[in-house]
Amino acid sequence: MAMVMTQDELKARTRAFAIEIVQMVLQLGQDDLARLMRPQLLRSGTGVATNYRAACRGRSTREFASRLAVALEEADESELWLDILEVLGRQPAKIIKLLRQEAIELRAIFSSAHATTLRRLKAERERRKVQKSRNP
Repeated sequence: MAMVMTQDELKARTRAFAIEIVQMVLQLGQDDLARLMRPQLLRSGTGVATNYRAACRGRSTREFASRLAVALEEADESELWLDILEVLGRQPAKIIKLLRQEAIELRAIFSSAHATTLRRLKAERERRKVQKSRNP
């Protein structure tokens, strides 16, 4: 059975991911690859947390769904950059592997939450449509 995380637990998890990304990126060095990847990975890795927090403050279900989609994209982009670092054998390899796995898991969480939210939006639209047809 899947574990259900609370909003606060997922906020803490995405914050921890962002902090670990920052710490890892600071150790990348100064070569051309590091200069290319540093801003990209910093933006996407911290974007997971910032966009999830924004989703939680959303004023509507649609806004929530939209911000979840952005958090999902940021997790996916982070996983790509971490994959590249892992394939190129950048150090520290163990940390990169763990962060990549976390990005994959966060992507799966946001994908599932986004799909559920879209189903709820569709059900709401259908209910309104039925109500409207009953009360012209």
